Amino acid sequence: MPDYGHDLRFGAFITPTAASPRDVVDLAVASEQAGLDLVTFQDHPYQPGFLDTWTLLSWVAARTERVRLAGNVLNLPLRPAGVLARSVASLDRLSGGRVELGLGAGGFWDPIVAMGGTRLTPGESVDALGQAIDVVRGLWDVENRERLVAGGPQHHVDGAKRGPAPAHDVEIWVGALKPRMLRLVGTKADGWLPSLAYLKSLEALGRGNAAIDDAARDAGRDPAAVRRLLNVGGRLTAQGGDGFLQGPPRQWAEQLAAVTLEHGVSTYVVMGDDPTTLAVVGQEVAPAARELVAAERGTTDGGARA
Repeated sequence: MPDYGHDLRFGAFITPTAASPRDVVDLAVASEQAGLDLVTFQDHPYQPGFLDTWTLLSWVAARTERVRLAGNVLNLPLRPAGVLARSVASLDRLSGGRVELGLGAGGFWDPIVAMGGTRLTPGESVDALGQAIDVVRGLWDVENRERLVAGGPQHHVDGAKRGPAPAHDVEIWVGALKPRMLRLVGTKADGWLPSLAYLKSLEALGRGNAAIDDAARDAGRDPAAVRRLLNVGGRLTAQGGDGFLQGPPRQWAEQLAAVTLEHGVSTYVVMGDDPTTLAVVGQEVAPAARELVAAERGTTDGGARA
């Protein structure tokens, strides 16, 4: 697939462990200090071993100054879309425009139901996510003076007052793997956020991109309007290795630059909760990858096209 030309971003995927909340926050602060662009947390509200992700995002926003923040991804069945829209807009305004919205349709239905959520079929969960995006965008559209009616059976508003608007154009990223969800990404979302461990191969990444691109074109959108993000894991070593992200920083940079140029991924979110890895990614891997991509694109602005 083509290079979509987006600026390269690098981030952390931090486990919101309830047993050591200070360590979680310290790792987020260290990610910013290392030069990373993004800090994310998984969201499983039914998991008692985890901190509540939205509360954690708010706390981390107050402890940081520059880094962007997002759920990776927020559990939509347990977070009503209308309330979520105002939560995101509020934190974005409080943080100076540093919040993005990652959304997931839900997958672990037994614990979701145990927490009071409604069990949905796979088709219903895709529809619900599309409804939620419409509700969120409608509530953020404060310039529109028409009466707001949006959504459907799972998420809807009827006459709700619009606002507040976020401080910046918040990107809505969707965690998706299957065809209907990929079509939804191409039709309505600003970003695709899968995990390489679930995709299982870079070839699957290419197939997902193709499905999103087709859906975007069918909806009258430019496929480049959809940012491609990827959760990745790896191991830094002194010597080169054969596997993907199994080697020294330069090898990581070369491999990530190749994925950007061949598959269009422009945001890499590193899993593992290891402060040393995050520091090396921010200070060595990210600058080198940006230089490689910029050289290939023929630009001088860190790898981004206008």
